[in-house]
Amino acid sequence: MFVVLLKFAENKSQAGQFMQGHKDWIAQGLEAGVFLLVGSLQPNAGGGILAHGVSREELERRVQEDPFVAEKVVTAEILEITPAKTDERLAFLAT
Repeated sequence: MFVVLLKFAENKSQAGQFMQGHKDWIAQGLEAGVFLLVGSLQPNAGGGILAHGVSREELERRVQEDPFVAEKVVTAEILEITPAKTDERLAFLAT
């Protein structure tokens, strides 16, 4: 399981220009079942994604395809978590 942090970077002011491509990229990740949760980092710091069912290498490739990453609107940090204990509702994350 992975947490992807997309923190605003040097080209933050260009976010509007690449927003539709970024939204399309998010939709593709959700459709593929790779992204489980997508949301904003507060206060206005960027975004965060919970990803699962993909290798780190595949996720790194996917993240590089985000127009926000490619155009340096955000920087991406990928944190890998190996679940040890979960609430039963999230047991699928431990597999």
